[in-house]
Amino acid sequence: MMKKSIYSISFFVCFALLMASVSCHREPNATKPKSTDFSSRISPIPQKDSLEHGFSYLSIYSQIYSFSESTQHELTVTVSLRNTDEHNSFYLKRADYFDSHGDGIKKYLRNSIEIQPLETLEIIINENDISGGTGANFLFEWFCQKGATEPIFEAVMISTKGQQGLSFTTTAKRIK
Repeated sequence: MMKKSIYSISFFVCFALLMASVSCHREPNATKPKSTDFSSRISPIPQKDSLEHGFSYLSIYSQIYSFSESTQHELTVTVSLRNTDEHNSFYLKRADYFDSHGDGIKKYLRNSIEIQPLETLEIIINENDISGGTGANFLFEWFCQKGATEPIFEAVMISTKGQQGLSFTTTAKRIK
């Protein structure tokens, strides 16, 4: 009876460890992130003279220094374009990405787009894309109804290596 009990306990422990191991294992995402395509969202800007016009600057970091200038960590960046008004759309005319030297990397819009009330759109900069460097930034040009709340542009930077995790956020500043 004692042997049967030990085998039962051993089986249960092995089964529990196996289940814990399997449940902790995550399969890598089989789909690669798609490039941001706003072409289906094109919308002309209504009478510009009836709208508030602004420019916002957002600092982002596709890399940061660690320990010294010679050691850098690459980061995944999620840029959120947030409409904070629950009744009015806003129109985004520019979403331009620049590197640390101020050189243009990518223009995300060819035409203006409309962002619906309380809607959020995202731009993703992959971790292996280090073209922006440690001083990358975005410039946004936008239009909204006079009296509407202004849009918010934010970035979340994140990296995980082994058991080490790093994350932080930035928020855009209106410059005009």
